[in-house]
Amino acid sequence: MEKLERAAASLEKRGYRVRIFATKEEAADYLDGAIDGTTVGVGGSQTIQQMGLYDRLARHNDIHWHWVGGPGEREAAMTAKVYLTSANGLAETGEIVNIDGAGNRVASTLYGHEKVYFVIGRNKLAPTCEEALWRARNIAAPKNAVRLGKKTPCAVKGDCCYDCSSPERICRGLVVLWGPMMAFETEIILVDEELGM
Repeated sequence: MEKLERAAASLEKRGYRVRIFATKEEAADYLDGAIDGTTVGVGGSQTIQQMGLYDRLARHNDIHWHWVGGPGEREAAMTAKVYLTSANGLAETGEIVNIDGAGNRVASTLYGHEKVYFVIGRNKLAPTCEEALWRARNIAAPKNAVRLGKKTPCAVKGDCCYDCSSPERICRGLVVLWGPMMAFETEIILVDEELGM
């Protein structure tokens, strides 16, 4: 919890609203109450899936997620009022790191919504921005390539980034957020459990 609290203090100093929860159930309860009667977009996220948020939020929101509704849902998700995603790495110094293949997820953290929520488990934490980037490239990306059945060098062993030129490469765009974007509110939900990849 100490590392989460250190990250929370850094994030707040950068201008984010931050909440810490002990469990994914507590975090899901909070989000289920906070997001109501609106349009919701979801980026590709094992964290959001593990929390069961789609089913909960769909009961009282118009929710769009390409993992559930197919590729056509990406555009609807990008124009939703609220957007839910996670991160591939979070530095205790407050930088949020994401790598993307299609670009919809990272684009939605930069523009187009009234509010963006990042839901981040403790396993995503790294001491510095450089280490958060290393984690995104060498832990999250290979695991995602394996999960997606990609024919990339990192998916063969699932061990590290080879900076490949494979046509199936999923690491095509990198976003590092140094602070919340000016056009909308961003809230960070930190969970003291391992979530996502």
